[in-house]
Amino acid sequence: MASADVYPGSEPARWKWLDLVRTRAGPFTNEDFFNGPDVASTMEQMKVLVIGAGGLGCELLKDLAATGFKDIHVIDMDTIDVSNLNRQFLFRADDVGKFKAEVAARKVEARVRGVKITPHNCKIQDFDEDFYMQFQLVICGLDSIEARRWINSTLVNMVDEDVEDSLKPLIDGGTEGFKGQARVILPTITSCIECQLDMHAPRAAVPLCTLATIPRQPEHCIEWAHVIAWDKEKPFPTLDKDDPEHITWLYQKALERAREFRIEGVTYSMTQGVVKNIIPAIASTNAIIAAACCNEAFKIASNSAPALGFPDNNYMMYSGDDAIYTYTFKHEKKDDCPVCGNLPKDLAAAPTMTLGELVEALAVLPGAQLKRPSLRSGTKTLYMQSPASLEEKTRPNLDLTLEALGLNDGDEIGVTDLAFLTVSFKFKLRYKS
Repeated sequence: MASADVYPGSEPARWKWLDLVRTRAGPFTNEDFFNGPDVASTMEQMKVLVIGAGGLGCELLKDLAATGFKDIHVIDMDTIDVSNLNRQFLFRADDVGKFKAEVAARKVEARVRGVKITPHNCKIQDFDEDFYMQFQLVICGLDSIEARRWINSTLVNMVDEDVEDSLKPLIDGGTEGFKGQARVILPTITSCIECQLDMHAPRAAVPLCTLATIPRQPEHCIEWAHVIAWDKEKPFPTLDKDDPEHITWLYQKALERAREFRIEGVTYSMTQGVVKNIIPAIASTNAIIAAACCNEAFKIASNSAPALGFPDNNYMMYSGDDAIYTYTFKHEKKDDCPVCGNLPKDLAAAPTMTLGELVEALAVLPGAQLKRPSLRSGTKTLYMQSPASLEEKTRPNLDLTLEALGLNDGDEIGVTDLAFLTVSFKFKLRYKS
């Protein structure tokens, strides 16, 4: 039976119905962690970080502000494109070209009195651990697997038993068409994003011969610009997928290629999507998944009900293709996870496989998805992507077989990737008979 006591927030009339939920113990409330009189002020003082101000991020900012969180930060380096307007409801035609984080912050502040939203127009990699340490909750509304993996490894590395409040709950939402998921990750305690990586299958690779000779789809033209034209012309020292100038160069090259083969449909937003492996989004799915993420944030902040991951089920899947269906389950923590585990992951190979083939396999392997891996064995460097001098020196190894390189069944290799410099991936070679 719920308690009859209600402890209103700083604006009693405004939060009347919310206070009925957040300040009263319910049938699922753990009384040991619940303090009704302090819940409203705790939520108002709590610092929340939202990563991404796109389709999911706009919904998250609106939901969090309307749920009583008053100190919110948002990170997004992208500017508003006209193609965003059909599903990112905070933006209007006059906002095209402006930073998403700034516009979204001002729009929500104008609608929800008293909330303070601080925008950051930059990449998440631009901040160090001290920045992330100030938040009590981190909520992701990202469209990139790479960005998810980066923030996941950062939050795991921040956990220190000797530092109070170093564990930051990560709430991650994602959508793809009419499907989506919401999950709560307690770094080092529950399954992390890297543990769950094999649930996000990499995009099927297009044969290089198709890209080079007979492109048939707009995506082929974009991949040609990305893989072949960039490598040939090198307009910039390295490709930064988050730099609008770099994406514009790829878009223009892809457009020229498409016109040559009379292919229609190449757009700037599609170029971003193909190059960054962005997942498509639908407005209604974004709203549902954002609400689910906000609900988990509310439960963690108020302790009014158990959140995902407390103690078991930590993953909620949603499907709206033919009907409304949700399923909640526990995704197990993996001992061979390169981020939160300590054991090497088995890697199927053959002694006759070349090192170059192994590098290509790491890009498409669901549990790895490493686009630019550098490899070392216990005794020597096998291949390094950078610096250029070391890449040139180790490049001949790509044509050698694993057997010729002295790699045996059961040997461990260490793999790093330029996109995840804080993570060292460990694999154990398992030769197929």
